[in-house]
Amino acid sequence: MSYLKTIEYEIIPEESFLVIRNCSGCNRKTHFKNTGKFRVNANGNKLDVWLIYQCEHCKHTFNLTIYERQKAASIPKKEYQSFLDNDEQLAEVYGRNLAFFKKNKAEVDFQNLQYNLVKQQERTEKVECQEQVKIVIHNPCCLKIRPEKQISQVLGMSASHVKKMMEQGEITTETISMQMISFHVKQDVMED
Repeated sequence: MSYLKTIEYEIIPEESFLVIRNCSGCNRKTHFKNTGKFRVNANGNKLDVWLIYQCEHCKHTFNLTIYERQKAASIPKKEYQSFLDNDEQLAEVYGRNLAFFKKNKAEVDFQNLQYNLVKQQERTEKVECQEQVKIVIHNPCCLKIRPEKQISQVLGMSASHVKKMMEQGEITTETISMQMISFHVKQDVMED
């Protein structure tokens, strides 16, 4: 009887995504960062809510739309109060939501994105095959990170070495999607 160890990781951005866009103050493309503040505007019985981003150089701002022309009753009261209180945690949630940036047609800077691979859990089960380690990497923010780079970071190897091991069948992938990668590697590779 052999054992299959499963280790799960999650990719967690260290901070809100940076946005690349033209800045009217700098007269060039530059980075804009999340201020952690919201702008709420009422027009009759309709509300607009934006997350405010600011140029890193000249402090010009632009707003990313969260709600547009919504009835106040359609926004959850707790969330609405968080907007009014400039809740930084809620600003971080929006600042790490890729769908939010796509909706706003904002260009996210994936090149300079800082993130951590955090071990979530580890479990072992009895199996009929040779001893292997199954590694699952969850990517809830759908960050654009090449699969071999994610695998290399978990295994502590270069991406080219991982690619070679994949070609030789020493690492076999099970699932590759924007939100998750799972792969198998022999136990002895993990012990090196």
